[in-house]
Amino acid sequence: LDLNPRIAAGVRRARLKSVRDLLCASALELQSLTGLSPSDVQQLLATAAAACRAHPPVPAVVLHLGECPRLESGLRLSVGCAVLDELLRGGLPAGGITELSGQSSAGKTQLALQLCLCVQYPTQYGGLDSGAVYICTENCFPIRRLQQLISDQHALRPDVPPSLISTLKFSDRVYVEHAADLDSLQRCLSRRVPLLLARGLVRLLVLDSVAAVFRGEFQAAEWQERTRQMLSVSSTLHRLSWDFATPVLCINQVILLWQCESRRTYL
Repeated sequence: LDLNPRIAAGVRRARLKSVRDLLCASALELQSLTGLSPSDVQQLLATAAAACRAHPPVPAVVLHLGECPRLESGLRLSVGCAVLDELLRGGLPAGGITELSGQSSAGKTQLALQLCLCVQYPTQYGGLDSGAVYICTENCFPIRRLQQLISDQHALRPDVPPSLISTLKFSDRVYVEHAADLDSLQRCLSRRVPLLLARGLVRLLVLDSVAAVFRGEFQAAEWQERTRQMLSVSSTLHRLSWDFATPVLCINQVILLWQCESRRTYL
């Protein structure tokens, strides 16, 4: 890295050997480890981020003019509901991560399954004309609910010609993966998912849920390692979304805890 000698000396003192070590630590951690000032730490992080960036930043005007070959300006994936599409300005952005959170039985999985069907429609009907990969980390894939949604598509999507709906083989284009622990999730995201995306078989990634694999892997005292691993997964999701202009939907459950002082805390 092209660093100021003062900053480079701080990195050597902290024995940070890679860009990954730098980016997986918080600014406060780096200040403590290196003895550098906040401004020096910010410069260090900016230099490290620029070194590992696969693609240069794309100005907004380039996106607006549609001059970026990797990104399609304004392209969004419809949710299949006019009200939600209006709130989301057309749906989920192609090339971005969207988090869907809520209490148990709020309909998170139902919406994710609907998106797995919506992505298969042609672009003129709000889809991306491709399939979806659905990664389960807690429960089995709800195949019966998916089949029910498929049978109800004529009623749920009156804007789409019935003849078109009848020609789509929805269940054949939903690829299901199960990842019960962090290692299997990382293998899935680094091997199988990129292969599906590169072949054009899918253009929607659903992760249900993100927090599940971290709850069982780490104790409360291991928060630093948990943070590093979460940053690593987040970085992988961002890269996949960016490289393949693919919407990524991450689902998380909100848990209501009652404390002895009669106060409520949401996690």
